[in-house]
Amino acid sequence: MSNQTESCLVGLVGEGVMPSLTPPMHEREGDVQGLRYLYRPIDLLELGLHGEAVGGILQSARILGFNGLNITHPCKQLVLEHLDEITPDARRLGAVNTVLIRDGRFIGHNTDFSGFASALASGLPGAALDRVVQLGAGGAGSAVAYALLTAGVRVLDLVDVDPMRAEARAAELAGFFPASTVTARTTAELPQLMRAADGLVHCTPVGMAAHPGVPLDLDLLEPRHWVADIVYRPIDTELVRAARAKGCDVLDGGRMAVGQAADAFRIFTGLDADPDRMRSHFLELVAAEEVAA
Repeated sequence: MSNQTESCLVGLVGEGVMPSLTPPMHEREGDVQGLRYLYRPIDLLELGLHGEAVGGILQSARILGFNGLNITHPCKQLVLEHLDEITPDARRLGAVNTVLIRDGRFIGHNTDFSGFASALASGLPGAALDRVVQLGAGGAGSAVAYALLTAGVRVLDLVDVDPMRAEARAAELAGFFPASTVTARTTAELPQLMRAADGLVHCTPVGMAAHPGVPLDLDLLEPRHWVADIVYRPIDTELVRAARAKGCDVLDGGRMAVGQAADAFRIFTGLDADPDRMRSHFLELVAAEEVAA
């Protein structure tokens, strides 16, 4: 940590963050690496605070000696005006989910995009990237689309229930990646899109415990497709199970969650996390949750 100290104090700011698996993942990795690592959830709902309080929380964290904060809904955009420096990728995305506090300054990063990028590279090495269909163009979808284009996707078809959101996101991304083609599509076009696609990436809430189901007609999946889901509660969504059963190469949502955590750990500590070790611990945590439920 600017660097290497023997302790690290980190927080997670957002609404409903108490059940997050990020704190135990970070703390376990810190333990293994010989760090005194304390990661505290700072839940706005529990504290009766609104997202606009994030600026004051940053100031308090600096005074209290925090090394950094992870930032989640609804503060990823609200935090921007309070930062001293923002990485180019985070600025392009217009969202920050990791703030390093160093020498009294706030430095904003985005590990949503980098976490998915590392997940794709490690979990689906050599995946064909000529044409990819992405379902969902919201906040997480924006970061994932950016990661896909950074990885070299030639044609990215964005499908969203809100056509205007898909069009705005496609236009923005096309400006950042002029060598690629980014299109805004509708769900009605999925049959023809999937026939041309190498892979499918899912970035909507469908498949979460509170939103069961699948985001598209499973008959559109072919064994030649690779399929990536960013939902990780449950880890084996209905989409993931169906894709595996069809013989597709699959990337479950836990890969992105671990990728985000590993990148944030490195930003906070200056030490490289072991992603395989973090994934093993993550799967333990998810299994324990499912047993408890």
